[in-house]
Amino acid sequence: MPFRIFGGSMHYFRVPREYWEDRMLKMKACGLNTLTTYVPWNLHEQERGKFDFSQNLDLEAFLSLAAKNGLWVILRPGPYICSEWDLGGLPSWLLQDPEMQLRTTYKGFTEAVDAYFDHLMPVVVPLQYKKGGPIIAVQVENEYGSYAKDPNYMSYVKMALLNRGIVELLMTSDNKNGLSFGLVEGALATVNFQKLEPGLLKYLDTVQRGQPKMVMEYWTGWFDNWGGPHYVFDADEMVNTVASILKLGASINLYMFHGGTNFGFMNGALEADEYKSDVTSYDYDAVLTEAGDYTSKFFKLRQLFSMIIGQPLPLPPMIESKASYGAILLHQYISLWDVLPSLLQPIKSEFPINMENLHLNDSSGQSYGYVLYETVIFGGGHLHSRDHVRDRAQVFVNTMYVGELDYNSVELSLPEGQGFRQLRLLVENRGRVNYGLALNEQRKGLIGDVFLNKTPLRNFKIYSLEMKPGFMKSLRHTAGWSAVPDYFVGPAFFRGRLWIEHQPQDTFLKLQGWEKGVVFVNGQNLGRYWKIGPQETLYLPGPWLWKGSNEIVIFEERTAGRIIQSVDIPYLGRTQYVD
Repeated sequence: MPFRIFGGSMHYFRVPREYWEDRMLKMKACGLNTLTTYVPWNLHEQERGKFDFSQNLDLEAFLSLAAKNGLWVILRPGPYICSEWDLGGLPSWLLQDPEMQLRTTYKGFTEAVDAYFDHLMPVVVPLQYKKGGPIIAVQVENEYGSYAKDPNYMSYVKMALLNRGIVELLMTSDNKNGLSFGLVEGALATVNFQKLEPGLLKYLDTVQRGQPKMVMEYWTGWFDNWGGPHYVFDADEMVNTVASILKLGASINLYMFHGGTNFGFMNGALEADEYKSDVTSYDYDAVLTEAGDYTSKFFKLRQLFSMIIGQPLPLPPMIESKASYGAILLHQYISLWDVLPSLLQPIKSEFPINMENLHLNDSSGQSYGYVLYETVIFGGGHLHSRDHVRDRAQVFVNTMYVGELDYNSVELSLPEGQGFRQLRLLVENRGRVNYGLALNEQRKGLIGDVFLNKTPLRNFKIYSLEMKPGFMKSLRHTAGWSAVPDYFVGPAFFRGRLWIEHQPQDTFLKLQGWEKGVVFVNGQNLGRYWKIGPQETLYLPGPWLWKGSNEIVIFEERTAGRIIQSVDIPYLGRTQYVD
């Protein structure tokens, strides 16, 4: 029977589990019949050989919930997913191998993919349509035509799926330029775009004759980078383009229907002319907001889809009201320098070691967060990074801040001083690039020597600051927390309490007066903030709050405010229309 896909993308790993069903009901109310999701390898196998499909990563529960709510599923298991997600979803431990060739048939890569698929496929194979489940199609890799480094790779991924029991329709997806390079025999090619160029879908016909047409990613908005604007895409232009695509008889998937959030340190980055990291919010100016609320795009699309479907759609679910809990005082602090001796054991090394190759986490290295490199210097002079800092280092002599090193600033002058002093470089991984040809070069921390007066620094103590739940728990119980003095600069941890009388609701945290850092609420990492914007509020989901007392901990790199505000409206920055 003829079947038209009205799809929408929503990622289970970007939305609190408690809200999965709400977002699915909103999909149905908009007129969609299919949910599309990526699968992030770097969350499901954070340490090599240890697999996690629990809680917010319970893919089986997510797909079963889609089925329960009458949605078909297009599954996009990668292994690479792009998605403005750290390293396009690939685990950073792959980069421990200096010869690693990601997204190719390089043995070190395919062996890791095989081991991962051996665990992932048994979860999804029983949920295919032919076995009574919701999965009607599975995507082979993701936009490989824009990478295309290995002509045998797409066949390898296709066979990796088939050999493990995938029997549904296979698809590829590419933008126009990559279309002809991303094909693989036996898979339906689909196209990704925002503006419908004349003849684009006809061009798809020249690549594969007589096949159904599908737009796998119709971009409903766009993502933001730190230091840039908040991008928006005009609702009327979007709906008119969707109508044109449907008039041409194509199926469509809205990327994104609901973007959600890059919680924790999981945001990706761009490297075009320069490195730019993505913000924490993945609102995307999508059909639903970051917090799952309706936009004008939702109602315009609902009207369009209901006319085409020709029957009434379910009523849109009621909106959850947001809370404004007011000012929260951060009354205690502990300096990072006071945390080091008690909570963190250093790794000693003659040479600097990049984050991924630190001997940690059962030899899987460090994936995210910060690394502190400490060494002893005599005198001051000229410090030069030789562009070996990834991505940004705050430089301290003893505990005195002397400046920053990053892609643009590669040298600093260190003040002279008496005797031996500690030189400390606190390096932040701001997010690995997730798209383009530089994936193999995404090692973080210090990736080579740093020079003082033309001599490479040696004999480091290296502290890993991943800020995982275990560390945050021991931080809570450590001695040394004290009242915040009148003037203080970081790096330091600050903490306060939010008291909630009634059933907790979603809220947004505004960090005016703070400079740059990370926020934890009841141990959950909400993500990064940075005063350069555009994003000014962090989304705090109600299900992560408790009735009564809630602990808020902020890691601030430099200048701390005294309070943060809980507000009921997000502010994602000054807007700019996507060209």
